[in-house]
This record gives sequence, structure tokens and C-alpha cells, in this order.
Amino acid sequence: MFPPSLRFRRVFIDSSAQAALLDQDDANHGRAIAILDRIAGAHFRLVITNVVLIEAHALIVSLLGADRARRFVAGIRAGNTLIVRVRASDEARAEEILFRYTDKAWSYADATSFVVMERLGIQYAFTFDSDFAQYGFTVLTPDTPLP
Repeated sequence: MFPPSLRFRRVFIDSSAQAALLDQDDANHGRAIAILDRIAGAHFRLVITNVVLIEAHALIVSLLGADRARRFVAGIRAGNTLIVRVRASDEARAEEILFRYTDKAWSYADATSFVVMERLGIQYAFTFDSDFAQYGFTVLTPDTPLP
């Protein structure tokens, strides 16, 4: 059996995972490092949207300061993480999700992430935000089997 196509060897990374990777005082820092090692070992590529990049930058500014946040953005731009721009049609679909699931407190950023993940066929989320699991994605742990 052949390994899954590179097209399907992708993991969406959320701002909570980005912050946990960078902030050694974050309660999830150790888990985040273990998950990242697992992703790299399985040769998966990280995917982030421009919306989550903005969200992560703001979070890192508040946690670690503006200089560290600038270095984070520079690292993303220079690295192998694929940055996907949210389309107007993604925003429209995200709004449908927000208004359909009125029992959920999902953010607009999360809803756009869900839509982009669906559009790109990404099933795995590297996040410490339970909203992704609520929507039906596989949230990675250090023990999640990857193909």
C-alpha cells in the first residue's frame, strides 16, 4: 500500500498551539512540543490561515511581547508552514456555521478555520481549543496515530 498523498499529509495549526509552542510557561508547552515532533516525524505539513496568523500574532503579543510576536511572524514566513488566505466564500460559509450552531460559542476565526479545513480536506487539528473536536475534526495528542 502506498503512503497517503502529500495532499492529505497536512495538519491545521491553531493559535493556541502556536502560543503553547513558544511560551515555556504555557500549561500545554510540553504536549505541544511532543505533538510537533510527531507531526514532523510523520512528514506532515503545517497549514495556517491568514486569519489564524493574525489571531496568533495578537495572542503572542499579549503573552510574550511585540518583539517575540514579530519573530513568530518572520519564522512562519520563512518556514515550511503553508499560509492559506481565507476567501470571501469561506467567510460566507463561516457565517452560516456561526448562525446555524447557535448552541456553540465558536469564534469567527475558528469558523473560518473549519471551512478552510473542509475545503482543503484537512482532518487533523493541532490545537488546544476544544471547538475543533466539537465540530468533528481529529485533535492531535502526543499519542494520536498518524499514517
